Amino acid sequence: MRTPRAVLAAVLLMLALAGCGHDRPAPQIWAADVCDALSPWRDQIDSLASGTEQQMTAKTTPAQAKENLVRLLGGAEQASEDARALVERAGVPDVDQGAAVAGGFVGSLAGVRDAYGKAKREIEGLETGPAFYDGVAATVETLNKEYDASALDTSKLNSPELARAFDEVPECR
Repeated sequence: MRTPRAVLAAVLLMLALAGCGHDRPAPQIWAADVCDALSPWRDQIDSLASGTEQQMTAKTTPAQAKENLVRLLGGAEQASEDARALVERAGVPDVDQGAAVAGGFVGSLAGVRDAYGKAKREIEGLETGPAFYDGVAATVETLNKEYDASALDTSKLNSPELARAFDEVPECR
């Protein structure tokens, strides 16, 4: 006869083994969670881009422009971190190379977050004298390069199940 402790250990082992699959959401669920995480982030980034353009052409003082740009970049940094955390929380999709795919998305968003944070710190460090806007232009150029460098190369993460899921789930349209 098995002791209660042995039965409990066997049940826990079975749950642990069964749980391996439960920690990995189906491709459709993972894609929906990722798209839900990225939608508000995309909106915020679009807002940042138009706000930055407006700041570069607005009739404001360099000090006002600096304050506004720091706020915009800080918002983009936070939005990127929020999206990164949500994508990380989505887990690892139940597909071949699922960990690499999830890690790629999380890593890409971390790179974008870091690029915005660096740009914010650079703008904060600029003097608001005559060369301010030249410094802003150089910072934005660096930001664009770092943003592009952090892009996820999906060609190396070929998952037909995820491609289909991203095409099919309403959250991704």
